[in-house]
Amino acid sequence: MQDRSDYRQIISASPFFAGLPKEAIEQAIAKVVTREHPVHQVILLENDWGSSVYFVLKGWVKIRTYNLDGREVTLNILGQGEMFGEMAPLDQVPRSTDVITLTPTTIASLPAADFVHLVETEPKAGIHLARLMAKRLRQVNRRLRLRESDSTSRVADVLIFLAEGQGTKGASGGIEIPNLPHRELSSLSGLARETVTRVLGKLEKKNLIKRDPERDVLCIPNLKSLETIMV
Repeated sequence: MQDRSDYRQIISASPFFAGLPKEAIEQAIAKVVTREHPVHQVILLENDWGSSVYFVLKGWVKIRTYNLDGREVTLNILGQGEMFGEMAPLDQVPRSTDVITLTPTTIASLPAADFVHLVETEPKAGIHLARLMAKRLRQVNRRLRLRESDSTSRVADVLIFLAEGQGTKGASGGIEIPNLPHRELSSLSGLARETVTRVLGKLEKKNLIKRDPERDVLCIPNLKSLETIMV
């Protein structure tokens, strides 16, 4: 069990807060409230109003929407230290996506007014926010370009996307990512779940990925080798 000081450290070290004056950080997170959520818990719903901005302290969440056919589309998966819900307080319109936990998750909520005040008074905070949005836009653009690629390239891109966002260095030197259910990888890649399962099996046979069922992680031994199979 992590205490409040651990959570404050995670928030302070997040990409949004990193490098900001200590006084500004302390003032901004003074009213932060933390809450634990079970797996598959809805944190935010589309069309909710943005009264808070959120940080993942532990676990994983997915950002989802639906296409015109009513099919669920996963836009992003976020882990420890990452922020979500920042757009609605800035443009003062209802939220445009749902956010749901993929694992037991601890979330910190920061009042929207404090978040907006920080962005307005700390130039670095605005720069960090712009970089975050630019990064997410680049990721979406890359995935859209790959929609016409073969299934292997699309699954590999999703794995690389997860590695870039929340990958951690494993004991063997590779990059470890959560071993997400195939239905989530299917939603991220736009492929049928059966296709994702088949491609993952091929990648495993080629030693481009390795499963660790005991810790429920997927290891990518060499990220560059995985990148080379994308066309």
